[in-house]
Amino acid sequence: MDLISNLALGFSTAASPENLFFCLIGVLLGTLIGVLPGIGATATIAMLLPITFQLEPVSSLIMLAGIYYGAQYGGSTTAILINMPGESSSAVTAIDGYQMARKGRAGAALSIAALGSFFAGTVSTFLVAVFAIPLTAIALKFGAAEYFSLMVVGLVSSIALAHGSIVKALAMVALGLLLGLVGTDIYTGTPRFTLGIREYADGLNFVAVAVGVFGIAEILRNLEGEKTRTVLMAKVSGLWPTKDDFKRMAGPVLRGTAIGSALGILPGGGAILAAFASYTVEKRVSDHPEEFGHGAIAGVAGPESANNAGAQTSFIPLLTLGIPANPVMALMVGAMIIQGIVPGPNVATEQPTLFWGIIASMWIGNLMLVVLNLPLIGLWVKLLTVPYYVLFPIIMAFCSIGVYSVNSNVFDLYAVAMFGLGGYLLVKLRCEPAPLLLGFVLGPLLEENLRRAMILSRGDPTTFFTRPISAILLGIALAVLLVVFLPSVKKKREQVFQEED
Repeated sequence: MDLISNLALGFSTAASPENLFFCLIGVLLGTLIGVLPGIGATATIAMLLPITFQLEPVSSLIMLAGIYYGAQYGGSTTAILINMPGESSSAVTAIDGYQMARKGRAGAALSIAALGSFFAGTVSTFLVAVFAIPLTAIALKFGAAEYFSLMVVGLVSSIALAHGSIVKALAMVALGLLLGLVGTDIYTGTPRFTLGIREYADGLNFVAVAVGVFGIAEILRNLEGEKTRTVLMAKVSGLWPTKDDFKRMAGPVLRGTAIGSALGILPGGGAILAAFASYTVEKRVSDHPEEFGHGAIAGVAGPESANNAGAQTSFIPLLTLGIPANPVMALMVGAMIIQGIVPGPNVATEQPTLFWGIIASMWIGNLMLVVLNLPLIGLWVKLLTVPYYVLFPIIMAFCSIGVYSVNSNVFDLYAVAMFGLGGYLLVKLRCEPAPLLLGFVLGPLLEENLRRAMILSRGDPTTFFTRPISAILLGIALAVLLVVFLPSVKKKREQVFQEED
């Protein structure tokens, strides 16, 4: 009964005219960003953070969430029509989706992707609602030592699931943790690592770091690699799948939903990993594996269901533990903190309207995506012809205005430029910036819980190993790190991310 009453509260919140409007704006923007290759949900949310500060917390978080899972939908459109994934998690969809389009079945491929995503989104949203309260109850029993160990697991997992070299990913986490230390010491009130710059006394501006590392750096990278996009079809027809299509997609959708729901919780890139895992599973269980790579329906239905389910369940650790599972969730944590909300299990008890409103809005947003996306296919096709060099000046101006509006401080614009160039340099060095952002967001929380645990234990470091939950979490972190360095696992990991690139 508690679940039903909580969901009723959530739907009454999400269905208010204001929240419905911002949910619609979020999913439309998300789809648009997914359709336009090279921008990405992370960069978009980073750029839109300044605007959301003027909104109510529930409305702003509903809009940001809509952008995230809307981008998962939109990414499949470009993957199918022009063989260029709008989102990393849609890279697998391009393999068979584009081949279906070449055979004149672009409409069916787009519908299969949309319907599979909707089913997966519905199931995973229900899972978020079911597991939210039990996990929150467990999290309320966590002390400082347990939270420290949990964050260590999150950071180690982000290293394991980051692109490229593990050593580089480890370095990015370390750099993020160091950037998070800039500012005033939380216990002594002493400025540290500020280089004598007054503006750094409160720490580095989260918006400036996020917009610079993801927004500006992504623009520079895309300008460097800009190429002409050729749309396969000017008009898409035959949107509704046949009876045989439904029969072929049923199993892959169910399996993809299960895989995505499980892997989406993992910190680092669960939705991306889920898409690749789903494709691998479908190819192995298929009676006709030779069809994969030549327009197999299972190659579209499975991965699209998996990446959307993974996107939804990544909200579970955010809403219950306050731990971000990927860069987008890290931005959501930053948005909550700036709105005056402390992420963690207390959100469910102290702000149930916000907590359940976000969960309910996920299902509403998924429904909006299905209803709106298919009729608007023609519009998305036209947008694909817009050159990127036309878009980037508008995006740059939008970023600058947004960042300045947060604190009305010109120094923040210099910071954006600095972190933008730094982020571009990281891209050129093939360093994944996602672990850096996770380290930057979790760094202050990690330090706070480390020092609190040490104070409570009177300086005894064994407290992290004598408390059962903390010891288990640290054991998991160590096991993940050791497994990643195993030759067989390391080779498989490199194959997966090489395929994505």
